[in-house]
Amino acid sequence: MNRLFVVDKPIFVSSNRYMNVIKRKYGTKKVGFSGTLDPFATGCLIVATGQYTKLFQYLDKTPKTYRATLWLGAESASLDLENILNIREVPRTDEESLRKILSSLEGELEYLPPKYSAKKIDGERAYRRMRNGEEVMMKSVRSKIYSLRLLHYRHPFVTFEATVSEGTYIRSLGAMIADALGLPGTLSSLRRLREGKFRIGKQEPLDPLDYLALPENRYYGDPEWLELGKRLLPRFFEKQENGLYVVGTENFFSILEFKEGEIKYRLNRIEKYRGG
Repeated sequence: MNRLFVVDKPIFVSSNRYMNVIKRKYGTKKVGFSGTLDPFATGCLIVATGQYTKLFQYLDKTPKTYRATLWLGAESASLDLENILNIREVPRTDEESLRKILSSLEGELEYLPPKYSAKKIDGERAYRRMRNGEEVMMKSVRSKIYSLRLLHYRHPFVTFEATVSEGTYIRSLGAMIADALGLPGTLSSLRRLREGKFRIGKQEPLDPLDYLALPENRYYGDPEWLELGKRLLPRFFEKQENGLYVVGTENFFSILEFKEGEIKYRLNRIEKYRGG
């Protein structure tokens, strides 16, 4: 079964473990997802089964939008609810200061990701090293913050919405807001609202051709040659410039790479979505 859809991941379950629920629900062993959510985070998680698990790297998944709540006065080793170290009362701030801080963080941003994260250090996840008591040295990453706006402030909780590039760590963003206030803080909630065109729904199946971040190209040759993965020539295509393209026949589609007059198959003979 080929299926592309969005699930609403519940709190306190890892993205990997939640796939066991999906496997049982749809009676399939071949399930994949894109964009890991932390166990304490909820919301939009792109899932695919069957052949569609090969499509993740080609999907239009950015920008991403999150709603998060920052708990001022709480300290956590992982910058979230899972490793709380201390909680203390802190002075109230004013909303205008908060809005200015959030506005100052928009644009290109360089920062350190959380040590409790899935970031790989010498081939191993950083959070695994931390749990084993090992020292972890994180390298800085760059993200683009398209918008960062205050939703409401009910001391000590600051709720904000962030639209960001792929790979942005919202826990680090929360820590930067708290640091700018001169206060300890950690995220008490995090929810991903959307990824590109993907939004939380009722797990309805989606047509992958509507969500690929690639241009379509028209093929004028024999469809059987394309479906069988035979050698193709650029002159049989409408577009011949270098790049990746989606090319379809009546029942299948392929992803082809055009480079210096040569055509390579990235993916071939992927069944088209039929609805239902």
